[in-house]
Amino acid sequence: MAKTTPTEFIRQVRTETAKVVWPTGRETVMTGVMVVIMTTVLALFFLSVDSIFNAVVKALLSLAQ
Repeated sequence: MAKTTPTEFIRQVRTETAKVVWPTGRETVMTGVMVVIMTTVLALFFLSVDSIFNAVVKALLSLAQ
């Protein structure tokens, strides 16, 4: 495998970076909003599932007494 000089490496990095399609500000904001919404929905879902399991376990434990 051929060795790459630091100068050649930097040139290659700049060439590859120029190929990247960066998101617009609007796309970044919309993605951030979607992440917040989905995180909130999932948090509420897992809270409800956990509450249901908690109630079931408490009911089962009360029967054992």
